[in-house]
Amino acid sequence: MIEVEQVTKCYGETVAVDHLSFRVEKGEILGLLGPNGAGKTTTMRILTGYLAADAGEISLDGLRLPDQSLEIRRHIGYLPENNPLYPDMGVVEYLSFIAAMRGLPKAIRKNRIDHVIAMTGLEKMAHKNIGELSKGYCQRVGLAQAIVHDPQILILDEPTVGLDPNQIVEIRSLIQRFGKEKTIILSSHILPEVEATCSRVIILNRGKLVGSGTPEAMSIHARGGHAVTFVLKAPAAEVMAQFRAMPEVKEIELKGEEGVGQMKYRIITADLVDMRETIFRMAVDNHWVLMELYRESLSLEEVFQHLTVEEAVS
Repeated sequence: MIEVEQVTKCYGETVAVDHLSFRVEKGEILGLLGPNGAGKTTTMRILTGYLAADAGEISLDGLRLPDQSLEIRRHIGYLPENNPLYPDMGVVEYLSFIAAMRGLPKAIRKNRIDHVIAMTGLEKMAHKNIGELSKGYCQRVGLAQAIVHDPQILILDEPTVGLDPNQIVEIRSLIQRFGKEKTIILSSHILPEVEATCSRVIILNRGKLVGSGTPEAMSIHARGGHAVTFVLKAPAAEVMAQFRAMPEVKEIELKGEEGVGQMKYRIITADLVDMRETIFRMAVDNHWVLMELYRESLSLEEVFQHLTVEEAVS
C-alpha cells in the first residue's frame, strides 16, 4: 500500500529525513517511533503531500508522489499533531464542511457524516460546538474528519497526546477498529500504546531508519537472540556444563538461588532458536525438576532506548 524509497528532506543544512526506505502492507497498523527531532512528523507530512521530498520515490496505493499528489490526498485521512479544528463550529457543521472540502457528493454527505459520528462515539456531542468539548472528544472529532471521505490510508500523528488514561484507551480502541479496514501509520511517544496497537514498528533516529519489525522480532535482534529463563532443582554444575556444550547457546547465566536446591538460569540463543522445548526435554531426561520456564522479551521502551542511544553514541 505504501512504498518509500531513499527519501531525503533537508531544512537548510539540517537533514530531517536521510535516505529513508520502508514499506507498509495493506491492512497493517505501523508504528512510527523516534526521539524528538528524529524526522517522524516530516515523514508524515511528505507522505500526505503537505511537504515535498528533496529526493527519493514514494508511492501510495499505486500512485506516485509528487506527480499524482491531488489524487493521493483523496486516498489519505490525516490527523496532524495539532488537531485542525474550528472551536466556533458545531461538530456536524464542521464535518459537513470537511466532507464538502473532500468532494463528497451532497446526496451521500449526511449519511456518511452520521456514520462517522456513530463510529467515533460522538452521538451525544454532535450538536455541540467544538469549543465546548473535552480534549478526548476533540480527538474523536479529529479522527472523524480524517475518515469522513472513507480513505484507504490513515496517517495519525500523536493521536492521543494530552489525553488521560481512559481517553487513551478509547482512542486506541477506535484506531484498532479502523485498522480492520484501513492501512494506518501511527506516531506516538507512548510506547506501551504502540506495542498494544501496532502490528509492526519502525524506529527513526536523526532521520535514519535504525530498527524495523514486530516488537518481538526487534527484542530478539536488540538482545542478540532469544532469552529464556528457567528454574531447576538440579546440580548446578551439571546443568551449566550441559548447556555450555550446546552450540546454539550463546550465553548462560546463573541468576541465583530460588529455593532449597533450586537455581535460576538464563540462556541466550541464536536469533531463531527457541530453547523452551529443549529445556523441558532435558529436564525429563536428566530427572531434573523444572519449576519455572519462560521466554523473556525486551519491552518496546528498552528496544527503543537501545537503538536510539546506541545510534547517537556511534
